[in-house]
Amino acid sequence: MASSLLIAFALMLVLEGIVPFLAPATWRETFLRLARLHDGQIRFIGLTSMLAGLILLILFH
Repeated sequence: MASSLLIAFALMLVLEGIVPFLAPATWRETFLRLARLHDGQIRFIGLTSMLAGLILLILFH
């Protein structure tokens, strides 16, 4: 279990690093736009992301 969790974390870091590595200016602009969102909008994005992840885990586990 711990090994799988570490592999998943490592994969997440690789995927999260692709856009800043390939297009740093685009990543910065996107990050600035996200920083201007209201708390409720950020929470909705977080909730949607978590639900999508849970659905994928259920479907492919």
